[in-house]
Amino acid sequence: MNSLTLILENYLKRTNSFIRFLLVGIMNTLTGISLMLFLLNVTGLSYWLSTFFGNSAGAVVSYFLNRSFTFQSNSKITKSLPRFITVILVCYFISFTVSHIAAEIISDLSFFSYLFLSNENLAVFIGTGFYTVMNYFGQKHLVFN
Repeated sequence: MNSLTLILENYLKRTNSFIRFLLVGIMNTLTGISLMLFLLNVTGLSYWLSTFFGNSAGAVVSYFLNRSFTFQSNSKITKSLPRFITVILVCYFISFTVSHIAAEIISDLSFFSYLFLSNENLAVFIGTGFYTVMNYFGQKHLVFN
């Protein structure tokens, strides 16, 4: 191992789970949001299907990385996976519903008219933020505790 690897390994062991969660979140967000925007803008799939499929792809990445890296959980997959799916679905429906409404309100404000994002693209980005915070607490306290 090189010294950078050792430094990162030591730092991440001492880092709280939220920082590790955010690092995993970068990976699953890149996966999920890329797929969401591709499906929404390239294939013309609806907002709900695009966000659902993108979020599902990110969730697969999230489960395995958060189980092993973020929370270093020894919980059995048969116990943690159903809870994980429940938390993911609840977070998804709440965050992307709220963000869809918020994006409509934001786009109606005149000083936000310069944004080059459609309401649906803006909702994807807002929803991702809500989803991240809700998902962290759900996973920490309900799935991988």
